[in-house]
Order: sequence, then C-alpha cells, then structure tokens
Amino acid sequence: MEPEVVLSVRDLRVGFGGVEAVRGVSFEVRAGEVCALVGESGAGKSLTARALLGMLPREATVSGTVRPDLSGARGRRIALVPQDALSALSPVHRVGDQLAAAVRSVRRVGRREARELAAAALDRVGIPGTARSYPHELSGGMRQRAVIAMATVNEPDVLVADEPTTALDADRRERVLGLLAARRESRGTALVLVTHDMDAVRRYAHRALVMYAGRVVEAGPAREVLARPRSPYMAGLLASLPRPDGPRRLYALPGAPPVPGALPPGCAFAPRCPRAAQVCHRGEPPERELDGRLVACHHPDPAGEPG
Repeated sequence: MEPEVVLSVRDLRVGFGGVEAVRGVSFEVRAGEVCALVGESGAGKSLTARALLGMLPREATVSGTVRPDLSGARGRRIALVPQDALSALSPVHRVGDQLAAAVRSVRRVGRREARELAAAALDRVGIPGTARSYPHELSGGMRQRAVIAMATVNEPDVLVADEPTTALDADRRERVLGLLAARRESRGTALVLVTHDMDAVRRYAHRALVMYAGRVVEAGPAREVLARPRSPYMAGLLASLPRPDGPRRLYALPGAPPVPGALPPGCAFAPRCPRAAQVCHRGEPPERELDGRLVACHHPDPAGEPG
C-alpha cells in the first residue's frame, strides 16, 4: 500500500504585473517522500516553494490548486527551512525563545511547556544547550540546525527546504542533509527540496522535477532522471557538472535563461538547445509521458546526451 498523498499541486501559476513566472506546475508528494525541484537560478523553483507556504509578496497573483490548502497552516502542517538562517532568525531574541514562540503560535501550551518543547527540538538536531544563545553566537552550521529545529518543532507533514545548504561547507552540508533525511525516516515527513546540488538529489530524493522558465520540463524518479535524462535541458545541466568518470572538458550550456515576460516564441529553451528544429521555435512543446516520466520537449533525447 502506497503512502498517502500529503501534497497535491495542480496547474500552479504565479504572476507579477500580468507576467507569469510559474507556468502550470503540477506534482504530488507522498508521506515520507523527498521531491527535489532543480534547475538554474530564475527557473521558478523558489517561487513555487513559497507559493505552497503562502509566502509570496502581496502583489503576486496565484492560481491553480494546492491540496490540502496549506497556506493558512504554516508551522503546523507545512514549514520552511530557509537558505539564510542568519536572516531567518531574529538577532535580538534568544534561539530558545524564538522556538518557544513558534510552538505557541500553533499550540495552546504554557510558556514552560513551550520552552521544554523548544529545548527538545534543539536537542534532536544535535545542538543541546543553545536555547539561551543568540543567533550571532552560533556557527553557520549550528544556525542552520536551529532553523531546522524551528521548522520541525510542531511536527509538520511537509517540510519545504529552499537551498538549505548553499552557504555551508561540505561537512556541514552533509550534516544538514542527514538531519532532514533522518526526519523523513523517523516521522514520515515529506520534503520538498529546492536545490542545485545534484549529488543531494541522487542520494536523498525519490522524485525530481526539472524546471526551466517557470515550467516543469522533466519529472520522474530522481535516479532515472539523473542517470538518463530525456530533456536536452537536464542533459545539458548534468553534462556541465564535473564527475570522476567524466570528460576533462565540461560541456557548457550556451546563453542564459530567459526572463519572465521576455520568453522566446515556441519552446523557452530552444535558443540554447543543440537539438532545436523549426517546430521548437513555432510552438511550446506539450507534456508527454516517456518511459514512466513526464517530458515537455518536441525532441526528447533517448540517449540522455546534451546534443
């Protein structure tokens, strides 16, 4: 029996001033599953993640469906692990007080119980005794653990981790990813992981959604997407990354991603794609299923090569 679907997103669209930055994104996440959103900066990954949390700017227009509706359940049903822990934590309040406030924002408990729950959450992430510390007194890795403690203190069903290891060295990055993985395994928490780290996707993710210009261009089991990408875009991304058994000279994706509101006609990736033909410049590619995964490409690549 498959785990229950804890998050279902259908035709999510996010716009600013009439310009769509997220264009029809759909996916599901099951209990205990890690779903990775990958792609270059500006692909729409963080906007998608923050739309789930109801954390978009007031001027944003949002359409589509998110079930259950989690925008009003932040901290209780869904929580964010941000990229910049120092900015996420108040510099003038002790870490334990901030976690206790997060507890009392969604639970009817007294101050003492809230402090005890906060201390237990900090202990679970491996930084006991830091409740009375201010954020600036902690190392970068400890601060990142503190925001994980804050995100998980109320036992949410879904965690959204937006580039949670970008500012960390390799050892601290591994510890943070290990904490998130342990949470999934012990509590069945689903994780939406926004990341550029393909090694983290390979090691921790069950499914991968590849985004380009606000649209999902490939989606499927993470290891299959990484081992044999069907979209030329994902193939190009992977070919540009160094690997022990790879060529000494790396492939370089030409050009740069388009900005919302200035998309080229047809496929948004066509001006950079080595496989582009006339049809690619005339119409946007439809989504199709190929070998058990979704691909939005006029010429999906059977060999998993950039061109």
